Amino acid sequence: MSEDNINIEELLEKAKKPAADALKLHPFYKGKMETTLKCTVRGIDDFAIWYTPGVAAPCREIYQDPEMVYQHTSKGNTIAVISDGTRVLGLGDIGPKAGLPVMEGKALLFKYLGGVDAVPIMLDTKDPDVFIETVLLLQASFGGINLEDIAQPKCFRILDELKERAEIPVWHDDQQGTATVTLAGLMNALKVVGKKKEDIQIAFIGTGASNVAISRLVYSWGVDPGKCFMVDSKGILGRHREDIESKQEVFKDKWRLCQQTNQEGRQGGIGEAMKGADVVIALSKPGPDVIKPEWVQGMNSDAIVFSCANPIPEIWPWVAKEAGARIVSTGRSDFPNQVNNSLGFPGIFRGVLDVRATTITDEMCFAAAEALADQIGDDLDEDHLLPTMDDWEVFAREAAAVGMKAQEQGVAQLEKSYDELLESATKVIKRSRDLTTLMEGQGFILPPPED
Repeated sequence: MSEDNINIEELLEKAKKPAADALKLHPFYKGKMETTLKCTVRGIDDFAIWYTPGVAAPCREIYQDPEMVYQHTSKGNTIAVISDGTRVLGLGDIGPKAGLPVMEGKALLFKYLGGVDAVPIMLDTKDPDVFIETVLLLQASFGGINLEDIAQPKCFRILDELKERAEIPVWHDDQQGTATVTLAGLMNALKVVGKKKEDIQIAFIGTGASNVAISRLVYSWGVDPGKCFMVDSKGILGRHREDIESKQEVFKDKWRLCQQTNQEGRQGGIGEAMKGADVVIALSKPGPDVIKPEWVQGMNSDAIVFSCANPIPEIWPWVAKEAGARIVSTGRSDFPNQVNNSLGFPGIFRGVLDVRATTITDEMCFAAAEALADQIGDDLDEDHLLPTMDDWEVFAREAAAVGMKAQEQGVAQLEKSYDELLESATKVIKRSRDLTTLMEGQGFILPPPED
């Protein structure tokens, strides 16, 4: 057996372990989140303050001035993680009940990494109109909405309409979160190889929600879409794609990309799209043979390959390196250069809530991407493009950058300095982490059972 085969078998076994552990620990803890008190209860008499009759006083104040809800309740630090379970991770349409563990996990990351209280909500509907109206009905209780794991193309419409109609910020992490972190990785990768964004050619492999959003952010950043290629299951996008043109009302984002990209009119599949490319950004289907090594060989010098399918990337990193790629990123934590939206959304929403922003703009995402990219500092090299989630200070820096950009754009309802935002975010994130450690140490969070 070759060394490569041994490596693959070891990696596959390693990839199976989290799933095996999850089946043991999820029923042990019966979920990942619970509700705890944040106010003092000195005795039964305090119930008259927190509930009736005392609670009527803040209710009256909010009735007279609705903005007082942010002073008297947890709304300002609470978001909803909402999904219909139609596009869960790599599992597809598994429904609202089966998708709930993922949304609970998202809520855990929001709390631990960003100090944001998050409530998982699964909607038992596939109707986008019902989804939209339900979110609008729920918004009074929350300071923001994180959409998650919704099938395309309806995910685009749901996000666009909610951003327009909701009075609180709404974003779709599979789109904007993944795009922000990928852009940060691309920023630093180009620094390492010494290429300019205006000159590069990118092949986007896959045109799902993630790559559609990534491409929009990358093009807005300054990459020329005319030089780039996007590939779906039927080939390279372009004006020649009559199958998309005939359904442009449904696939309006795809048809827009057909007109923006591929100005030379190139046709074919993944291999043809990668020919002469400087960068590949792949979020398609699990590999490892989705991208062939000969296609990497046909790329430009100092090639950059983002192979981000999970659990197995479209091409193994060492195979891409042997084929000539200088930089390789994946979505996995056990390989160098992990590109994962968990590096983005906790800090971004922290900043959004701290200035009470009414929306999340692309410019706010740019600010977060720059903060994330800059955090690596002097450690930047081919195998270290971005910090890891252990570098928790990055979330506070993202929050401060996002909060400042929101104020600059006039979408913030509170005014704070960069130092104030950084100090506040650092404090609340540290509190969340310290509280978890304290509860584990005191036995309020039980240690996992031994194997």
